[in-house]
Amino acid sequence: MTTPTMTPATLPISIEFFPPQTPEGADKLRATRARLAALNPEFFSVTYGAGGSTQERTFAIVREIQDEGRAAAPHLSCVGATRESIREILAGFRAQGIRRIVALRGDLPSGMASLGEFRYASDLVSFIRAETGSAAEGGFHLEVAAYPEVHPQAASFESDLAAFVTKARAGADSAITQFFYNPDAYAHFVARVRDAGVEIPIVPGIMPIASYTKLARFADQCGAEIPRWVRRQFEAYGDDAEAVREFGLEVVTGLCRTLIAQGAPGLHFYCLNQADLTLEIVRRLKA
Repeated sequence: MTTPTMTPATLPISIEFFPPQTPEGADKLRATRARLAALNPEFFSVTYGAGGSTQERTFAIVREIQDEGRAAAPHLSCVGATRESIREILAGFRAQGIRRIVALRGDLPSGMASLGEFRYASDLVSFIRAETGSAAEGGFHLEVAAYPEVHPQAASFESDLAAFVTKARAGADSAITQFFYNPDAYAHFVARVRDAGVEIPIVPGIMPIASYTKLARFADQCGAEIPRWVRRQFEAYGDDAEAVREFGLEVVTGLCRTLIAQGAPGLHFYCLNQADLTLEIVRRLKA
């Protein structure tokens, strides 16, 4: 079967939010969602704090998105969880009409001694499939995480690749990558996954650049590489916020164009609860 060639005008996009901590933040996110809805995203995803620490806020945002007539995909991490607690959450999702989940291992929060009954994200995927069936059978569409530049806790590229293949074979429908700025890393990762016989869509995660300082901190935390030439240019701009913004837009728009040319099946934007940069990147891609 021939896969249709995507263009910037037809490429599916999705957008991620995090749960605000204050009523003011919640109001701002509603305004952000209203603006980003104009892009007609395939879905909005909502993150889930370490050990389920934002569970109620995550689910509240998901309910709002669903009530607005948009598809929502809650993140669900399994660190510290029991099978019964996950079973209850899944029942709640089904009652709410949620059809897509981003299934993750998650981070062990400070002070939590046990991983719980699930050690890996593949265990969570297998459990959800056993409980609810495949997406074709009316179960959830399961997204999993992918790391083109290797998960920071992985022993090697090969072990991380094997872990991803295990998640996919456990029943994942598609994957979203950690953000990156080296398209060759994405192309290499996808090629190795295909060599392993895994054909699920792998959607690149895109991080717009609002602040080089914040970007460098995020990248250091998650092991994402910022190419040397990009770092040096941002450093040269210093405190010139407008120059940083424009250069960031050029870098990320160029990355997206390259990924589309490589055959990326979609783009997933880590918008950090802001609308302007994502809107502008998509506008430039479609221009």
